[in-house]
Amino acid sequence: MKEEYAVLSTVGPDRKGMADDIANIAIECNCNIEDSKMAVLGGEFAVIMLLSGDENSIKDIISRADELGNRFHMTFNIKKTSAPQPLSQGIPYILETVSMDTPGIVHAITRYLRELSINIEDLETEKSAAPLSGTPMFHMKAYIVIPSSVNLADFREKLADIEHKKNLDIHLKALKSE
Repeated sequence: MKEEYAVLSTVGPDRKGMADDIANIAIECNCNIEDSKMAVLGGEFAVIMLLSGDENSIKDIISRADELGNRFHMTFNIKKTSAPQPLSQGIPYILETVSMDTPGIVHAITRYLRELSINIEDLETEKSAAPLSGTPMFHMKAYIVIPSSVNLADFREKLADIEHKKNLDIHLKALKSE
C-alpha cells in the first residue's frame, strides 16, 4: 500500500503527559511519527509533527481533528501533505546568533536569507537570562542550505554587516556529511 503523509499541529494549555497523549493519538490511528517538534511556549504546549500511514490511517486521523480537540482541550489542525523531500540542492550550514534580546533579529536574518533564495530547513529561537547579570539573551539556530550560486565570501560579508548593525554574534558552520 502507498504511504501517505499528514501534518498535525496543536496548541493547548500545558500539563504533564501531553507529549504522551499526542504520541498515543498516532498509535490509535495506526500512524507513525516521522518528524516532530514539541515545546512549551508561555503556558501553552505546542506540537507540529509529520505523520505517515496508509491512506485509511491518514483519512482517519484527519477526520478526528475536532474529536481530538474536544478530548484533549487543544486546537488540532491536521492536513494531508506530500512525502518528505530530500535536502535542497546546496551546502548545508548551521547559522547561530547570540545577542541581547532586541526586536527584529529574526527578521533581519530571514530577510537576507530570502533575498538570496537560501532555504531554511529548521529554525529555533530561545530567550534566556545571562549568567550572573540576568540580562535577557536571545539565541537563534537555523539549519540552512546555501545554493552553489551564492558567493560565500559575499554572504559572510553581508552577515558581518548585519552582525554589526544588530549587535549580534553570528556563527556560520558547514555541516559535514556523515
